[in-house]
Amino acid sequence: MYSFRNDYSEGAHPQVLQALLDSNLEQTVGYGLDPYCEAARSLIRELCGAPGAGVHFFVGGTQTNLVTISALLQSYEAVIAAQTGHICVHETGAIEAAGHKVCTVPTEDGKLTPAEIENVLASHSTEHMVEPRLVYLSDSTEVGTVYTKAELVALRDCCDTHGLLLYLDGARLGSALTSPESDLTLSDLAALTDAFYIGGTKNGALFGEALVMTLPHDRFRWHMKQRGAVLAKGRLLGLQFQALLKDGLYWELARRANEMAFRLRDGLSALGCAFPLPSPTNQQFPVLPNSVVKGLQAAGYRFEVDHAEGPDQTCIRLVTSWATPEDAVNTFLQSLADCKE
Repeated sequence: MYSFRNDYSEGAHPQVLQALLDSNLEQTVGYGLDPYCEAARSLIRELCGAPGAGVHFFVGGTQTNLVTISALLQSYEAVIAAQTGHICVHETGAIEAAGHKVCTVPTEDGKLTPAEIENVLASHSTEHMVEPRLVYLSDSTEVGTVYTKAELVALRDCCDTHGLLLYLDGARLGSALTSPESDLTLSDLAALTDAFYIGGTKNGALFGEALVMTLPHDRFRWHMKQRGAVLAKGRLLGLQFQALLKDGLYWELARRANEMAFRLRDGLSALGCAFPLPSPTNQQFPVLPNSVVKGLQAAGYRFEVDHAEGPDQTCIRLVTSWATPEDAVNTFLQSLADCKE
């Protein structure tokens, strides 16, 4: 019937495709040094209020995380991350394969706090252990929660006190910043982190992430090239971010994804479904009887099974995208109601 498995199943928004088509036969220099990438960099710096920031384009999120974290750390330095963080769960140990231990922290809501960071630091005190050096966040988190400005300020203060770097994974940044519970802006992120990225793959692009680095690093592109992250046809990335960001399309698409998720959430709540952790973004985690989960799967719906909630119930993950039709949400809710009867 419909897939709520992720927010990148569709191709790209028509305006992005049109931008690619319009420039298809143009000849430009490669490796992200073309006029389209330069224009996209200028636009991103303007939107972030960070004229001196480095802006680098990547194909995907795992690649962005791997190159950035590896470039920022010495061989003996480690990352602090929530146990649910993407680099801990969904990237095949890419960071640790590059030689950097990830110190994981169990959290109640997928978000790190200064106290949790300081607990990790307290347990790493000699040269016989790795030295935690970078704090990894994601916004939204893997459980759909978002950071507030006050929380990010507190984390920045903690990092400054202990000489730590602060990096934010923005794979779903559009959904996070358009959430009703978020008061952060791109300018706030540029001011409060050492690096963050604007996710395009999960918000209307065919592929692509835009890394914003406020921490100077004059050899960063060397790290990109060594890791296979400098795309020869780099203009494809710059073009997409121009199309998404120049007239606010990026935020429009993210709001749409959230709105469809909230329709799901409200409809599920009306049918008596519980949520272990409320999510104000485009990922929703309802708990359903196992029989209902099987009924929905048999009806052709696709979604991720997150975890068991006792012997008879399962928490599933439903994800909406910029392209999710309202009819798909309504039909799913009707199918759910039918399964519960």
